[in-house]
Amino acid sequence: QVQLVESGGGLVQAGGSLRLSCAASGRTLNNYVMGWFRQAPGKEREFVAAMTGYGTTYCADSVKGRFTISRDNDKNTVYLQMNNLKPEDTAVYSCAASSRRGIVGVTSFYDYWGQGTQVTVSS
Repeated sequence: QVQLVESGGGLVQAGGSLRLSCAASGRTLNNYVMGWFRQAPGKEREFVAAMTGYGTTYCADSVKGRFTISRDNDKNTVYLQMNNLKPEDTAVYSCAASSRRGIVGVTSFYDYWGQGTQVTVSS
């Protein structure tokens, strides 16, 4: 069984930065696709970014140029660096993992999910 634990969320002013971490345990996830999703109050969960085991990255248009996904396989951890944050980035951010091949931007692709960490951006 895989456990994912996010950290690094918090309150930040618009224009600020945060780095989220997602630490995995229970299994080495070097070959897994790791993704980040977010869900704002009253909205559907939406794709933010993903990274394959080969290092290929995907990013939603809404965060392109501001957010960067990376991973440290030695630490079994994936990161989401978020720069130039905007109030509309406010959401609960969750990481997810999948051992399969498929469409990385849909929630059904992922087998494991973390509990999420709150990011709040004030204007």
